[in-house]
Amino acid sequence: MDTLDRLFIITSFTISLALIAHFALRKWRFETAVKYGWWVYLLGLPAAAVSLALLLAGKAWYFWLGGFLYLAWAVFGLVVEYGLKIEWRSPIRPAVFIPYIVLYLAMQMFYWFPLARLTRLLVYVYAGLYVLATWLNVTSHQKNVPSIEAK
Repeated sequence: MDTLDRLFIITSFTISLALIAHFALRKWRFETAVKYGWWVYLLGLPAAAVSLALLLAGKAWYFWLGGFLYLAWAVFGLVVEYGLKIEWRSPIRPAVFIPYIVLYLAMQMFYWFPLARLTRLLVYVYAGLYVLATWLNVTSHQKNVPSIEAK
């Protein structure tokens, strides 16, 4: 394992932990998360910088693609949520929902699956973090969707 492999690992887990922190904040302090959630999107800049370094160093495409996907997801999310302030989750707007979710999941997969090329243990650790992030993400939205009784 070389320095760039370690950089990839650190980036993968930093992003995963940042998403967990954001989703936890959104679950328990929704207004604060909405006010400061843009910082998660700004992490797309260092993610892309790491990917550029991996690309220029000749690393395989599956190591550097995640950061560029993160940047694409981040730009899309910033424009939709903070720039245009589009409410797309409730009700679901497919024109926003589909690209947002596809970019998010692709980014996650390209930070997760390449870990298997380095060491299998990291794949399992990341899987646990992914499950936690997904649970926090889904349950944070359920709490903040208006109930039928409220209508």
